[in-house]
Amino acid sequence: MNAAQPMQGPAVVFENVSLQLGGTAVLDQVSFTVQAGALHCLVGPNGGGKTSLVRALLGQMPHRGSIRLEGPATGPVGYVPQLPDFDRNLPMTVNDLMALLTQRKPAFLGANRASKAANAQALARTGMAGAGPKPFGSLSGGQRQRVLLAQAISPAPRLLILDEPTAGIDEPGVRLVEQLVAELNAEGVTVLWINHDLEQVKRVASAVTVINQRVLYHGAPDQVTQPLEATA
Repeated sequence: MNAAQPMQGPAVVFENVSLQLGGTAVLDQVSFTVQAGALHCLVGPNGGGKTSLVRALLGQMPHRGSIRLEGPATGPVGYVPQLPDFDRNLPMTVNDLMALLTQRKPAFLGANRASKAANAQALARTGMAGAGPKPFGSLSGGQRQRVLLAQAISPAPRLLILDEPTAGIDEPGVRLVEQLVAELNAEGVTVLWINHDLEQVKRVASAVTVINQRVLYHGAPDQVTQPLEATA
């Protein structure tokens, strides 16, 4: 008997997505599809609209056009934002942050046993086992980024959205993130990864879309050769 196939994450369909900020066009008629179960990288120059497109997908920014998920297994969505500025004096532990970001009930009520176990497993998968009691503000930038990745995979998502998750992480950390994302993708998770590193894109991606307000390229990653800041 064949082993059960992993449940596949959804496809993400962008159709004629346009977006303005302060009267300035950020996205102009962007259309492409992230295939179900793909590891898809979104690349382009700074200010080209990548993060705005992801925020529109998450329902955080008004836009024209259509964004939809297609497939029988839409399920949970995990999101790793760009590493934010953080007040290092804020009295919040890693466990506090995980509880705040991964559960529906108020964090001050504490996490239930199942949530605690899932959060501990997610921290272990991102190389942060045992970090739960530590103040979040005491961690390095790379460690904080790993915690943000841990919260995105607890509970396990069917769609994982990453906004430069390896920025500021040392080389072992980069390899750990790449391996973890590859494992999740092999389990059927659809991954949409904003990425500036073309060498990394070629290592990890099954498909790539280049945008600079509009779609400039959509296809195989090995065909993207220009430095992103020079893309026009």
